[in-house]
Amino acid sequence: MNTIRFFLISLTVTVVMSCAGQPASKLNVMTFNIRLDTAVDSLNAWSYRKEFAAACIDFYETDIVGLQEVLHHQLEDLKHYLPGYEALGVGRFDGKTKGEYSAIMYRKDRFDVLESATFWLSENPEAVGVKGWDAACERVVTWGHFKDRHTGKDFYFVNTHFDHIGQVARRESSKLLLSKLKETVKDKPVIVTGDFNSVSTNEAIKTLTDKSNPEHLSNTYDLSPLRYGPDWSFHGFGKVPLAKRGIIDYIFIRGNIKTSRHGIIYDVKDNGLYLSDHNPVLCTLIVE
Repeated sequence: MNTIRFFLISLTVTVVMSCAGQPASKLNVMTFNIRLDTAVDSLNAWSYRKEFAAACIDFYETDIVGLQEVLHHQLEDLKHYLPGYEALGVGRFDGKTKGEYSAIMYRKDRFDVLESATFWLSENPEAVGVKGWDAACERVVTWGHFKDRHTGKDFYFVNTHFDHIGQVARRESSKLLLSKLKETVKDKPVIVTGDFNSVSTNEAIKTLTDKSNPEHLSNTYDLSPLRYGPDWSFHGFGKVPLAKRGIIDYIFIRGNIKTSRHGIIYDVKDNGLYLSDHNPVLCTLIVE
C-alpha cells in the first residue's frame, strides 16, 4: 500500500512539474517595423504611437522581438515603457547611435546574452556605415547568441532590414546573410526576423528559403499549423490598396525549432491610430 501511495505521489509530482515546465519552453517571437519618427506621418507620428507600440509588445507577451527603423530616441522610449526588456543594436550610420537600428529587444529576466555583434549588408560587411551594391540606404544585421534561463537552451537571434530600392542589394544581402549564419551560427538553432522588403516570390526570399541549399531558412508562416490575421504586413498606414498589399516581414528559423502558431497583427484604434505602417508579425516557437 505504501509502495502504491509513493508511486502515485511521485507520478503526480512528475506530471505537475512537466506541465509547469511546458509554458516556459515556448518563445513568443515578434518582428516589428515600428516606422521611424518623422513629422510627415502627421497623426500617426511616433509621438502618438509610442505607447501603443510598446503596449502591443507587452500585451502579446513577447519574449524577444526584432525591431526595424528604430532611431535611438525611439529605442529609449520603448525601454521606458518596457522596463522588463533590454536591447541590442547600433545605428547604421556610425555603428553607435546615429541612424536606424535593427534592434533586438528581449526579456532580461529570461535571457542571458552570450555574444552579439552587428555587420553591414555590403561588399565589406565589417565596414561601418557603408551602402552595399545598388542599395539606397545603409543596411545592417544585428545578432545575439542567447541562453534561455528557463530551459538552459541556447540559440541565435538575427534581425535585419533589407533595402527598399536595390534588388541586387536584396539578393546579395540574402547570400551574405546565409554565409554569415554558416560562419557564426554553425549548427545552432537560429531565428531570423526582419523587414525584407520582398514578397515570397522575390529572388531575395527564394534565395533564403531554397531547399537545395543545406543552409536554407524556413518560413514560419509556411510551417505553422495555426495561422491568424491578414495575408499582408505592409499597408502604409492604411493607404496601400488591399490588392497591392503583401507580406514583406518574416520570421525564419533553422535547426531544432518547432512552430506552433503564426499571426499577423492588424490593430488600429477607433481614432484611426495605427501601430505602424507595418503589421507586427508574431510567432510561438519551441527551441528543442
